[in-house]
Amino acid sequence: MSEPLLSVDKLEVVYQRAITAVQGITLSARRGQIVGILGTNGAGKTTLLRAISGFQGSDDACVTEGTIRFSGRHIENAEPHRIARSGIALVPEREKVFPNLTVAENLLVPAAPGLGHVERRRLEAKVLHVFPKLEALQKRTAGLLSGGERQMLAIASALVSKPQLLLVDELSLGLAPVVVEDLLARLMQIRRELEITILLVEQSAAVALEVADYSYVLENGRIVLDGDKARLTSHPDVQEFYLGQSSGKRRSYRDVKQYRRSRRWYG
Repeated sequence: MSEPLLSVDKLEVVYQRAITAVQGITLSARRGQIVGILGTNGAGKTTLLRAISGFQGSDDACVTEGTIRFSGRHIENAEPHRIARSGIALVPEREKVFPNLTVAENLLVPAAPGLGHVERRRLEAKVLHVFPKLEALQKRTAGLLSGGERQMLAIASALVSKPQLLLVDELSLGLAPVVVEDLLARLMQIRRELEITILLVEQSAAVALEVADYSYVLENGRIVLDGDKARLTSHPDVQEFYLGQSSGKRRSYRDVKQYRRSRRWYG
């Protein structure tokens, strides 16, 4: 079997030299896969993406243990612009677009360096084929777009940098279900037509599991479960605590495991 495009091994990220945000994370993404990273707010999902993309330094954080390999090369603690040039693009949770620029200008700014005019226009045409709505909005100021349109533009802007790996942080946050469904279809199209591997971070497990080939569940900076859609959707803990298929107040996955261990121990 070929080496994964992305390989994270026993990763630890520490903030301000004191606070461990993620610990012992091991995961991989093969070429052409959509990989889901699931977990509640504060689980460590965004920290993981920022470590992969190199932006953790801006948060006074660094990788203190473990490795991140992309296309066979180590990239842990590398500078963001070097990681971007290697073929990784991040669609962040916030500050997705340049609000004072037009849609067309947002697509021009992140264009991959070294691309000729003809090749750049060809790539832009492919991106607009995936997001045809942006074609009619090219003169619109990005700050005036709807939430769904901004998300489209953010993904499109990442794609014109010609990445091999697309990191998407909280695709569905604040968006209507019908908009999310459309965006998920676009991600499938991007994987299929542009042959791009996607790492999708989602608080909504239902959203990620709809398109992901394989997913990892994070709790408190650690991976507690992983598997394909069939395994995770049939897992009783995922059903209860991530898909909302039970009644009562929601507790964390870790709390539930501790509770069940206690019952087994004392029962």
